[in-house]
Amino acid sequence: MTKRRPISRRTALKVGAAAAALPLVHIRTAGAAGSVTLGCWDHWVPAANDVMKQQVAAWGEKNKVDVKLDLINTLGNKHLITTAAEAQAKTGHDAIVFIQWDALNHSRLLEPMDDVVGRLEAKYGKANEICGWLGKVDGHWRAVPSSSGSQNKGPCARISMMKNFAGIDIQAMYPTKVVQTDLANQWTMDAHLKAAEACHKAGFPFGIGTNTNGDSVDTFGSIFASFGAELMNAKGEITADSDNVKQALEHIQRLVKVLPPDAGSYDDASNNKALISGKSALIWNPPSAWAVARRDAQEVAADCWTFPTPAGPKGRFMPYVPFYWGVWQFAKNKTAAKEIIEWLSEREQTEARVTASLGYDLPPYEKLSDFKVWEEVGPPKGTVFNYPTYPVHGAKPNIACYPAPPEMAVQIYNRGIMPTMALKMATGQSIAEVIKWAKGEMEGFR
Repeated sequence: MTKRRPISRRTALKVGAAAAALPLVHIRTAGAAGSVTLGCWDHWVPAANDVMKQQVAAWGEKNKVDVKLDLINTLGNKHLITTAAEAQAKTGHDAIVFIQWDALNHSRLLEPMDDVVGRLEAKYGKANEICGWLGKVDGHWRAVPSSSGSQNKGPCARISMMKNFAGIDIQAMYPTKVVQTDLANQWTMDAHLKAAEACHKAGFPFGIGTNTNGDSVDTFGSIFASFGAELMNAKGEITADSDNVKQALEHIQRLVKVLPPDAGSYDDASNNKALISGKSALIWNPPSAWAVARRDAQEVAADCWTFPTPAGPKGRFMPYVPFYWGVWQFAKNKTAAKEIIEWLSEREQTEARVTASLGYDLPPYEKLSDFKVWEEVGPPKGTVFNYPTYPVHGAKPNIACYPAPPEMAVQIYNRGIMPTMALKMATGQSIAEVIKWAKGEMEGFR
């Protein structure tokens, strides 16, 4: 996942004039009554883009609306630049994708979406708590949680390596059934650490980075959460000196010793490459690495299994990245924008896109986790069955820095405080020194 970075006023002004000139896929419909412009995520899995185009065209034809669809790539932070430019220029798309913190950052310029989310939750159950934490401001939804792009970042491991080197049968631990096995109950942070040590000794270390990229932040955010280690609490108080933080750092101090020697320079593609090339036994990532291996390294793909995160003393926490659709207050056709977002969020359209994405996309609503694709796609069949979080897993969605106030959490996240703490310990700094550094950084944010 590409890391989100803050956009300065100067950058926004530079790209503001270009916002209205973005390339658009013009879907012309017969007898169009009005028009609407929609900016969606340019999916890593091309087939998902094809289905999105077909669905948007079908909605436009049925409703006699002229729809302009733009697929916005995350490479080079194009999505960030686009939303910042449109917010500055007060022109652009009617509805547009927001990733993770972006809807919160632009909430004052977004239309309330309580009516749309209310109807979707009435049909499909509540959106998960992280969606609400970032998508609701002052008690009102400012963007609609979307399945397109939303993802978990739990472990994806080589079946044979985990069995041969660590003695863990991950298929038996997490079979293609909605069940919590005794083996799953033993999948703890200690078990994860021992497996990492064993695989490192065998020459296939876990591909976990300690850089400030999104994947590294999300992984260490989950590890911290599993120990109840909050660097800042919900009141905005710095709590990095707590016993829980020290316990988490003691664990991480052992983990970083068995990570790849280049872990400190990882970007969001590094862990994928490590798995696909056969150099790593386990990474924390959505199924994009497996999907690429399915195309380019079929022997590797057939030996992969995705499953929930290990549990720590305070529980099991799944790194989660929410995507949203929002409507600008300055949109020219707010009614059509809200209507197409709601239609795209309905079960039939959602399942078609999830299937096309090979199960990569995760619907945010609790009653939309029963699609057949997770059971059937392979090789091996059922490899991503446990990618969605089922209640029996006992895993909570998590975003690094939660539950700090979001306006502070985004700074802790973008600065990569948690993986940087791990990197500092890997280079020989003590826990006390690392905590002192983190406290100083957060004081600077405040």
